[in-house]
Amino acid sequence: MPITKSAQKSIRQDEKRRTLNRMYKKKMKDLIKKVRTLVEEGKKEEAKVLLPQIYKVLDKSAKTNVIKKNTASRKKSRLTKLVS
Repeated sequence: MPITKSAQKSIRQDEKRRTLNRMYKKKMKDLIKKVRTLVEEGKKEEAKVLLPQIYKVLDKSAKTNVIKKNTASRKKSRLTKLVS
């Protein structure tokens, strides 16, 4: 266990960041998976409706450094290409 107060605070901050990062990653992966399955089933119109939500989650993840900016851009590009 940490002895100093600063080490204890650091552990609390790490835990908070970890939960937020996991939430963003989970949301991102779920939406991407949902779009891919919709496209495979031939429901491209429903997939197009989900694209703005995915863009929002990807941009927010990139902003908070969960993923890199170029990774978010690449994922958005590939999903848009897949849907259209």
